[in-house]
Amino acid sequence: MAKEIKPVIDFDDLGKIDIRVGEILSVEDIKKSDKMVKLTVDFGDFERCILVGMKKEREDPSEIVGKQALFVVNLAPKKMFGEISEGMLFDIGYESGITPVLAQPEKPVPNGTIAG
Repeated sequence: MAKEIKPVIDFDDLGKIDIRVGEILSVEDIKKSDKMVKLTVDFGDFERCILVGMKKEREDPSEIVGKQALFVVNLAPKKMFGEISEGMLFDIGYESGITPVLAQPEKPVPNGTIAG
């Protein structure tokens, strides 16, 4: 069953979200969690550690190393399982109840390229 469309937002609200292309450099297991892994992501001018709940979604989460994907980079840092997450992977499918896939550019672009 399709989910309802979320409430309408102003265009200015959308402009507050900073979505950038990053290259996934590494995927590390977070042993204290049955879902989370830690990604190290290159955004060109900076790197970030971002925690992602994909451990149960992929047989081998390290298969995404070297891939570019979209990330929200201006979320407040959040401490989970003794690690600090400095953003959010922008993936496709979780809210629709399917196995998530990476939201990726159609061809390689410079790391740090801004979406929108």
